[in-house]
Amino acid sequence: MSGVLVFWIGVLIVGICVGVMFAFKGMSDPTLWRTCTILSLSCCYLMWAITYIAQLHPIIVPKRDDLRIDL
Repeated sequence: MSGVLVFWIGVLIVGICVGVMFAFKGMSDPTLWRTCTILSLSCCYLMWAITYIAQLHPIIVPKRDDLRIDL
């Protein structure tokens, strides 16, 4: 597994954000709806990407305690 998935999901999110720019034209306050939707998508993507990459490359390597020490 690599970080390529994070890149492609990011491209998908950018595409959805561009689509949102044109989707809310007929609503009462389109600027508010566009801003809320794009901000929500961006924050959720960043949280997911940081968590995903942190699981791929952990800073602290887990150590097993159940290993037997041979003397």
